Amino acid sequence: MEGWDPNTKSTLTQIPLLTTKAGPRDGAAWTQRLKEEYRALIAYTQMNKSNDNDWFRISAANPEGTRWTGKCWYVHNLLNPRFGIAHALCLGLAPWLAAEIPILVDSGMIKHKDDATASNES
Repeated sequence: MEGWDPNTKSTLTQIPLLTTKAGPRDGAAWTQRLKEEYRALIAYTQMNKSNDNDWFRISAANPEGTRWTGKCWYVHNLLNPRFGIAHALCLGLAPWLAAEIPILVDSGMIKHKDDATASNES
């Protein structure tokens, strides 16, 4: 964690650590790992909501927990772009969104649906 900003360190220390090393083929150990994953995601989501920083939804797409679906969003220029994601990597996705989305919107590569409607009406 050396070199990370204090907010990132604080966030990480509040998310429960995963202790079970298991994959989907490991039976009961995988079930335990999946429970740990859910606990971490729930803690992170609750922490974000309490800090008015709610920016993603994620859920298992199958009972085995091997497929995940979700959405994430980012507010730029008071517009709210939404994106579908296969698996939210909470700490990796947020900094990427903050760095890349403004550039993509400002360059015109991503357009808000309201902007597209307004340009079609003119």
